[in-house]
Amino acid sequence: MAVSVSEAHAVDDELVDAFARLTPQLSRSNPPPTRGELEEIVRSAASRLLVARDDSAAIVGSLTLVLFRIPTAVRAWIEDVVVDESARGQGVGEGLNREALRVAADAGARTVDLTSRPSREAANRLYQRLGFKQRDTNIYRIELET
Repeated sequence: MAVSVSEAHAVDDELVDAFARLTPQLSRSNPPPTRGELEEIVRSAASRLLVARDDSAAIVGSLTLVLFRIPTAVRAWIEDVVVDESARGQGVGEGLNREALRVAADAGARTVDLTSRPSREAANRLYQRLGFKQRDTNIYRIELET
């Protein structure tokens, strides 16, 4: 499969429908983003929404790259990588990640971080093959009341 990856600069029905299909494959506990939420991501200076398309130009994956300045550097995080189950193992995840790394480097980031559950074995193998190294760190989370 030939995969093309590009940044989404506008939100249309195709993008909304793609996230309605892809999000449940990423998370069973979170609903797909609304059109308004996707527009917020696309408009934000801190995020780049990358989409992968197959030979027929159908959206088969997505990745969100978050870029932000802190006092010591430009930081980059890869979040919410999802590849449609029908396209897995065909280079979609690799294409998304390689484009994210290129965009991060162009933005001045010297490192890119991501997290991945151990149960996502294929994804973890991909990240290692791309050169990501597992860090010895603790990740903490607090749930805020909304």
